[in-house]
Amino acid sequence: MGRFGISCLFPASWHFSISPVGCPRILNTNLRQIIVISVLAAAVSLLCFSVVIIRNKYGRLSRDKKFQRRYLARVTDIEATDTNNPNVNYGIVVDCGSSGSRIFVYCWPRHNGNPHDLLDIRQMRDKNRKPVVMKIKPGISEFATSPEKVSDYISPLLNFAAEHVPRAKHKETPLYILCTAGMRILPESQQKAILEDLLTDIPVHFDFLFSDSHAEVISGKQEGVYAWIGINFVLGRFEHIEDDDEAVVEVNVPGSESSEAIVRKRTAGILDMGGVSTQIAYEVPKTVSFASSQQEEVAKNLLAEFNLGCDVHQTEHVYRVYVATFLGFGGNAARQRYEDRIFANAIQNNRLLSKQTGLTPDAPYLDPCLPLDIKDEIQQNGQTIYLRGTGDFDLCRETVQPFMNKTNETQTSLNGVYQPPVNFQNSEFYGFSEFYYCTEDVLRMGGDYNAATFTKAAKDYCATKWSILRERFDRGLYASHADLHRLKYQCFKSAWMYEVFHRGFSFPINYKNLKTALQVYDKEVQWTLGAILYRTRFLPLRDIQQEVFRASHAHWRGVSFVYNHYLFSGCFLVVLLAILLYLLRLRRIHWRTLRPGSAAALWMEEGLPSQKAPGTL
Repeated sequence: MGRFGISCLFPASWHFSISPVGCPRILNTNLRQIIVISVLAAAVSLLCFSVVIIRNKYGRLSRDKKFQRRYLARVTDIEATDTNNPNVNYGIVVDCGSSGSRIFVYCWPRHNGNPHDLLDIRQMRDKNRKPVVMKIKPGISEFATSPEKVSDYISPLLNFAAEHVPRAKHKETPLYILCTAGMRILPESQQKAILEDLLTDIPVHFDFLFSDSHAEVISGKQEGVYAWIGINFVLGRFEHIEDDDEAVVEVNVPGSESSEAIVRKRTAGILDMGGVSTQIAYEVPKTVSFASSQQEEVAKNLLAEFNLGCDVHQTEHVYRVYVATFLGFGGNAARQRYEDRIFANAIQNNRLLSKQTGLTPDAPYLDPCLPLDIKDEIQQNGQTIYLRGTGDFDLCRETVQPFMNKTNETQTSLNGVYQPPVNFQNSEFYGFSEFYYCTEDVLRMGGDYNAATFTKAAKDYCATKWSILRERFDRGLYASHADLHRLKYQCFKSAWMYEVFHRGFSFPINYKNLKTALQVYDKEVQWTLGAILYRTRFLPLRDIQQEVFRASHAHWRGVSFVYNHYLFSGCFLVVLLAILLYLLRLRRIHWRTLRPGSAAALWMEEGLPSQKAPGTL
């Protein structure tokens, strides 16, 4: 008869036997004990192995995965959105501007559970891979006197979105209607009436997640912050990973200036010059000091402090951003102000000096900001001033400098507005709209900005005869969307952009980190992207289907099996305690087998019928 013995020295001396003859059932008591112990031991080993492997793998591959994700985002962003995927969530933003309203539909996959990551929001694309965007005219402010018609006006946009967002997702898809410049100029009573009509009628006809805080007139400051968020999100500047190749900054987190500074990726500032206004926005990483109490009061309206993280206690995504908008400093508005000055000066000088300058084509007013030998005219109040361009770029710059309205106060920019210091040695800016058009449309040098190269190209352009410029235009040597208006005022706008950047915002001539761009990563970045990212910042670690937008959001920490290492430790201790208790139970059973007459009790404890002696009746 063969016997197989196993000796265990802890917690006491044990002896288990397996006998082929005395084991009529496949699972007798001792074999079951061995199997249970083996299974528990294997579970503990597997658990420990998983902790080590997952943590090591995550630490080793996190940077590669994030770079891969950024690359894949650029590639897959042009793919049609998989509307059959139940893990894809949706959000809608309506941009109600002065000339029209546009609706943008965004989508994002289920959050990965890491509280350090933001939602991977991107623009939804239809089956033809086109962005889900629709625009209607006129602007919503046109209904100031008939607010009851606003819901009907905006319904085509919402119907368009409803057709693209899966029906099952409507109730959990947040809808934001955000109004900008056109609505800001309306009286508050008319703004309120328009918003009230939207809040009353939209929930009746659509199932989108739409509450009172989802329809509002946003300020220029909010719009600037959203634009800054959108651009930096696309650039990947909110991914706080360690990488020697990435530029970083030390940040004093707002509200915790006494704490040690944290180091994170350097964000990019933005410069945007439209037709009417110019805007600047950039992060202020360090605590700022003020020259006076008045300046400090002004700065409060220009500095925005916000947290993009899903947990308000986490400071990793807290930002302090300076945003300033300058009305009248856009390219077209500046040219209008310049022409008004020319007209006034011409009339005044003719009256004082008894001259006829500009009153006839034969005696034109010489304009240094127009290309050489071009003829133009200004008409005001029934009078006409005739112009002829001299194409003098340096004189043009000198002529427009007074329009900057600079003051002698420290830390000021255009119009004497407060501007916190910029670390020019460790900063990066993107220039949009006129910054791009001035460098690319005609001069064909968009991208990395170099002041010396730009100045030379602008001088050459201004000093070129208008007839030659027209010939080049007819031959298609300029950008496809450049027209005669661009050619005529390129000289002035180049000088204006240069002065605003270097004199108005005080960027040094040798500044190398300005990129002029029309798109970022080959796509137009709208402020609505920043708006949806900011307004859904508390959603990442919650089940959106159970989310009801409350006024105050509960603090929530991610309980992810991958990232919550405390859960691993707890599971390990529970399994270890279970093994110890089982071993103690086996020890008690062993002691009972050593005492006479304990066999029956042992069988009963194991849940088996008592074994009777042979021959007993």
